[in-house]
Amino acid sequence: MITAADEALLLRAVEIAAHAVSLGDAPYGSLLACPGGEILVEAHNTVRRDNDIAAHPELKLARWAARELDPQAAADTTLYTSCQPCGMCTGGLVRSGIGRVVYALSTEQLVELNPASGAWPTLRQEGPALLDQARVPIEDYYRAG
Repeated sequence: MITAADEALLLRAVEIAAHAVSLGDAPYGSLLACPGGEILVEAHNTVRRDNDIAAHPELKLARWAARELDPQAAADTTLYTSCQPCGMCTGGLVRSGIGRVVYALSTEQLVELNPASGAWPTLRQEGPALLDQARVPIEDYYRAG
């Protein structure tokens, strides 16, 4: 359930997105907050500026949380973001241990506003293959750890 406090922090994420546009960057902004609402870190999309396909604000904050917070502290945080995280960012958020995400605009709403944002090509994947060979480094790593 989204509370009035959530809405205030979500509005800040939208303000970050608007500021990104004023800098010539894509219109996406995010922040990570403690349970009491204290903002830990903010970021906006710098994909074009950095020539980095992974420079989404949600992924930047997921990486920050994984690096800077212990697992319990990460689990207690909420990421507020102007748009629903993409698949890449969702994977990073899950691995970071961040406990909750609140977003302003859904992916479907984004595509309605900008149809080009939903025009990603499909990726063909084939496998599994070479189980006997591929399992050796995996088993060696996890047995050693």
